[in-house]
Parts: sequence; C-alpha cells; structure tokens
Amino acid sequence: MRVHKLTFAAMAVAAGLTLTACQNGEDGAAAQGPAPAAPAAPAASTPSTPSSGGGSSAGSANQGSGKGSAGTSSNGKGTAAGTGTGSGDSAKGGKCRTDDLEITASESTVGGDAEGTVAVQLKNRGSGDCTLSEYAGVDVKTSAGSLSAKRTGEHPGPAVLKKGTSVYFGVNYPLNTSGGSGVRITGLVVTPPDETKSVSLAWPGAATLPVTDGSGSPIKVGPIGSAGQGG
Repeated sequence: MRVHKLTFAAMAVAAGLTLTACQNGEDGAAAQGPAPAAPAAPAASTPSTPSSGGGSSAGSANQGSGKGSAGTSSNGKGTAAGTGTGSGDSAKGGKCRTDDLEITASESTVGGDAEGTVAVQLKNRGSGDCTLSEYAGVDVKTSAGSLSAKRTGEHPGPAVLKKGTSVYFGVNYPLNTSGGSGVRITGLVVTPPDETKSVSLAWPGAATLPVTDGSGSPIKVGPIGSAGQGG
C-alpha cells in the first residue's frame, strides 16, 4: 500500500507540473498579445475642389480669371471700330475741311469796273470729293482794324468739289479814287464754309480803301463759284 501511495503521489506531482507548464505557456502568449499588423499604406491624397466660398487661394485664382476676361472686352474693338480717316483727309461727299483745301487769292479786277475784285481759289487736295456750302467767311485786315465781308445774297446751293479740282469766289471792294491816302489793306483771312479754321493770305488787290463814314463794311463776298480764274 505504501508503494501504491508513493506512485500516486508522484503521478499527482508530475501532473501538477505539466498543468502549470501549460498554463504558463498560455499566459505568456496572452501577455504578448497578437502580433502587430503591418502599417497600412498612406492613402493617396486627392486635391479638393474649392467651393465658391473657398479660402484665400481660391479667391485669388478667381480674381485673376475675372481680370483676364475684362481685359479682352469690347473696348479694343470699340477702339478699332472708332478709328477713321485722319484730319486733312475728306471722306467722299463730306464737307471740305480747311486742311484739305489749298487756298490762294489773286487780283481779278477788270479795267473799267467800279469795284475791285479779288478771286479766292479753293483747290481740293484731299483724298476724295467734298462739298462746299454757299459762302466762305472773309475778313480784310486794314490799318484801321478788320472788316468782315458782307454776303451778296445769292443762293446757288452747295457745290461738290471733286478731288484735284478748284472753285473760286469773288471778294469785291471799293476802289480808292479820292486821291487821298485812304485806309491801307494789310491782309486777307479766309474761313471755308462750315469751318472754324482760317487761312491768312497776303492781299493781292489795290493797296488802299477809300475812307468811309463808318456806316458798314464796304467789302462784299460772293457765293462759291461766283468768280472764275482771271475774272
């Protein structure tokens, strides 16, 4: 019986040791825990689309685009559409400009006439035909001041002056037959019809005018076409 008790006791101790070893192995595995998983690859970054109310960078981009669009507006076309012929270049059928006309004056008094006559020539040196209304403005400069010529009153209507051609009108003035020194004439100023720019010319006629009573200008101007070359 003693032998059997010792055998049972030895078996019990061996079983206890085996159980303890198994428990220690399980406890060690539990303490270590599961093996760490491999780190996940970083997700690829996707650029976000800014909303209409985005941050400062989105606002700057939008502003830059707006300025570019404004820069290609119709202003340039307006500027291009608004570009025409320069001064000194009459459009066909338009009024004759001072810069398009070559203006000269010559003595045209015919012997025996009661009045002296100066013929004023207007030559179209522009790029096309142009139109002159009936009367030019004429001022005669004298030692006593400037005299504005009065219109004779005829109304022939406008005249078309073709490119390279000329037209004349007459300036009539009283001849000084008094024997006195009279009023000295110093120059002639011509302003084409419907223009404000004038041309100053040397006076080609008689040197003096008779002294008048001051009741009005003794100078008269005829309409365009009222005089011809040489009379």
